Amino acid sequence: MKSCLFAAAGLAAAGPACAQTVTVQSLIDARLRYEVVEQTGLPDEAHAATIRLRTGAQAGMGSWSALAEVQGTLALAGSYHDGLHGSASRPLVADPENVALYRAQLQYKTDALMVTAGRQRIALDDERFVGNVAFRQNAQSFDAVRAEWTGLGGLKLDLSYAWSVRTIWGVDGRGARPRSIGGENVFVNLSYATPVGKVTGFAYLVDQKEADVQGYRLSSQTYGFRLSGSRSLSRAARLSYGLSYARQGDYRRNPNSYAADYWLVDLALDVKPFKLNAGYEVLGADEGMTLTSFQIPLGTNFKFQGWADKLLTTPPNGVRDLYVGAGHGWAGAGRIDSVSLQATWHRFESDRLDQHYGDEIDLLASMKIKRTVFSARFARYEADALATDTSKFWLQVDWIF
Repeated sequence: MKSCLFAAAGLAAAGPACAQTVTVQSLIDARLRYEVVEQTGLPDEAHAATIRLRTGAQAGMGSWSALAEVQGTLALAGSYHDGLHGSASRPLVADPENVALYRAQLQYKTDALMVTAGRQRIALDDERFVGNVAFRQNAQSFDAVRAEWTGLGGLKLDLSYAWSVRTIWGVDGRGARPRSIGGENVFVNLSYATPVGKVTGFAYLVDQKEADVQGYRLSSQTYGFRLSGSRSLSRAARLSYGLSYARQGDYRRNPNSYAADYWLVDLALDVKPFKLNAGYEVLGADEGMTLTSFQIPLGTNFKFQGWADKLLTTPPNGVRDLYVGAGHGWAGAGRIDSVSLQATWHRFESDRLDQHYGDEIDLLASMKIKRTVFSARFARYEADALATDTSKFWLQVDWIF
């Protein structure tokens, strides 16, 4: 990391002496959010008003660029358990206060090759296996070297080596919720554009060296493939589809010995201004022991299996998620650019032993005015065999300057 920062400083200093023009772009975005959580079994509700600000700059010259960005999260009001502070009599709102370096990277980019070194965002495909957890105020980033090569037609090779994961818990992170998790993580993603969609083969090797984080039991090797594409059915209708399969097993220090499968079938029909979607996702189980089901510790898991966050860690008996959703969008009028509504229903069951975990409904309304997005979000989980009834409500404003 220090080498990357020194290189970036050297690049900036060398600018005036070079024939090429140095361009500088400012980076700034902010988010204000109010979150309320009510959870059966806990005596108090959680109320959290937080604000997050990211700011930085990117300097570029020819094929080279250097970027530095910090992020800070401040609790404005409320009473909640942020995972590190506050009373555990209230539900978890995983947005602890934080001021930290979010990104610091050096990048080389040509038409066919892009290499990025330093602290950076990595989000692969739909972020199911590797993502940056953008919904949380303190997003996830990686200390890594990443190479992306597109030098042969529709073929793309994306290769990353990450020696540290900077978590959502921020500078005060500790114990099972540390500020960072060291290890030797390798992400290989090879894709090819075909007439029916993009076909991707991947290998994700997750090696976590922090004993406090589940005793190394989240270290895994995952191999699989994915097909994603879309097809026009008429001038007004388009069908989008995604199919995925993966096989996961233990890796390196993991004391468990297991093998579990992953499946996803996802379909979406756009008939503007309406959108319908449905899917079935399976995170398989082995023999029902803790952390021997299909685990995804580095994914953007909030995007999947419901916003109530009851399944961020896959239960011992796995998960089968049947979901159906619908949405409607309107073009803007006057100063409003767009308005959209979205609803999704989930039915959660186990992969083994035929358990019905519970059902969830997720609702979202959003409005965009230039570079500002206003949103209201609601999640209600009705428990049967897993966890407890939980309701969550968010009001949020995002600015990108």
